[in-house]
Amino acid sequence: MATDAKPEKDQQTLFDRRDLLKVLSAVPAAALLPAGTAKAAEMSMPAHASMATAGAAAQATGAAYKPTTFDAHQYKTIEVLSDIIIPADDRSGSATQAGVPEFIDQSLGFHPVSQLDQSSGSHEGNQLAAIRGGITWLDLESNRASGHDFIDASESEKKQLLDRIAYPKTAAPEDAAGVAFFNALRNAVLGAFYSSKMGVQDLPYSGNQMLSEWDGCPENVLEKLRSNGAL
Repeated sequence: MATDAKPEKDQQTLFDRRDLLKVLSAVPAAALLPAGTAKAAEMSMPAHASMATAGAAAQATGAAYKPTTFDAHQYKTIEVLSDIIIPADDRSGSATQAGVPEFIDQSLGFHPVSQLDQSSGSHEGNQLAAIRGGITWLDLESNRASGHDFIDASESEKKQLLDRIAYPKTAAPEDAAGVAFFNALRNAVLGAFYSSKMGVQDLPYSGNQMLSEWDGCPENVLEKLRSNGAL
């Protein structure tokens, strides 16, 4: 997982889904979605399944999903970034296999601006414009560095560019626009994946279960909460 501090050693991918679980196991997936990406308070697995129907149907017939909000190049960039953020591993599939790009494409088409921004008249929360602009920024920087768009860059070139914007605390001031874009997209990818059927199965959470008796919160959990200042 791309955190605020750079990793001590190079990795095959920028992110490790197992690290994400340390945070996500205690946070509802909908809370990770930026307001313009979807109605976070109404986010649920059935809603995700409904909005991803077109993508699932396309996969079942072998046809490629046709984006309705992004153009082909923008959508391909979202696919590439989604699988960098959540790659397939030995436990479950990647973000694209879970239908995350389809969900982002459809949800931003429905809710390009958050309700708060609509009521205030501000366009600062226009997530659709922000992501489109971010993809343009990514391509400009990729062309400046290696002479081609981000999706055509090598794996090492992609990583070098994303390392500049994946760690806000160490990013250069001139990369602020890229940092804001990547963090917004990363949150959208995580929220969509962990509210999909595949993502829920990937979480170490089995739901509410009946207990015959309750002995209180385990001491090791209480100690961790104390150390974090939660108690």
